[in-house]
Amino acid sequence: MSTSDDLLHEAQGRLDAAMQSRGLWPEEDSAWVRGAMAAFPRHRFAPDVVWEWDGWRWAAVDREREPGRWAALVYPEPQDSTVTQVTDGLSTSSLSCTQVVADMLDSLMVEPGQSVVELGTGSGWNAALLAYRAGPEGRVVSVETDAGLAKAAAERLAAAGARVEVRTGDGTAGIAGLGPVERLVATYAVETVPGAWIEQVRPGGRIVFPWGRLGHFALTVAADGKSATGWLQGLALFMGDRHATGTATSPALALGGEAAVDDQEMFEDLIGGHLLFALRVSHPGIVVSVEESGTRARVRLRDESSGRSALVERTDGGLVAVSGEGQELWAALRTGYQLWRGRGRPEQWDFGMTVSPAGQTVWIHDPGSGPYAG
Repeated sequence: MSTSDDLLHEAQGRLDAAMQSRGLWPEEDSAWVRGAMAAFPRHRFAPDVVWEWDGWRWAAVDREREPGRWAALVYPEPQDSTVTQVTDGLSTSSLSCTQVVADMLDSLMVEPGQSVVELGTGSGWNAALLAYRAGPEGRVVSVETDAGLAKAAAERLAAAGARVEVRTGDGTAGIAGLGPVERLVATYAVETVPGAWIEQVRPGGRIVFPWGRLGHFALTVAADGKSATGWLQGLALFMGDRHATGTATSPALALGGEAAVDDQEMFEDLIGGHLLFALRVSHPGIVVSVEESGTRARVRLRDESSGRSALVERTDGGLVAVSGEGQELWAALRTGYQLWRGRGRPEQWDFGMTVSPAGQTVWIHDPGSGPYAG
């Protein structure tokens, strides 16, 4: 075994051990995911040049010149992705983080022999894992909007022995000419689920997709084939739909009067995680990110429409301080916090979604409860 192979083997082992020690490998019906990742390892679907953020820009890391650094980027921590393409200074494709790939495959509930549509081929790794599960009697068809990525992925899949049909096109409309399938998974984020996705999946089938910038859902298509309903499965960050236009807008929350909120309490609840997703539902136009390092925590806010941003931090005295040009964003989120408390402080797992010809609704506890932030 060469030095390069040794480095890859060590990096692969570290990632597998981290997944195991943190309880991140799916169990029971989805125990196959770990076997699939062993059969089709990440590095077989990574280009010879991957990218690392150096604090200012994306810097290229070449496999031949820096094999150890390349291996570490291809096999990072479970929650980290590997950037595989940079266009005009922006990351445009990646090997998704192992934890989320495993979680989404678990949510998809693929069975041997089933037909699967994947939207967003990327490197081809996820398609290979789907083919492993679907088996020789199944069929996996993947579509990729970037012709260069589609060609490279098809070549890697063929070299790895994975039975996947790769097409080039826009996945927003599903895959034309392909009859109803049992499973559909998107590897890029959408704000609104296209009706074509529901039409592509037969009644009782499942659709798994990242929703906007935070969270992924699993929906089951209804018996009449016209709607789909399901639950939030986990929090995840994915690249968005390249064909989408505009930004998310916040619904009007008429709660009456100024929100009476303790900023310290709101800050602590936001760090806890469940409020983070609730605010994503009630105020989708405000990007909220939580940063934690040791005992220190802070929250960054950004308005997608104006670009204004703010930083929220605890002071030495335990108070909450808001700085930046977008200080009004924190005040706006107080209304969302008031709504969350008024609805009984639901956890992220209490949220579900229904997509029908009448529109898309996010609810809590029960599909009949009405919109969470309506």
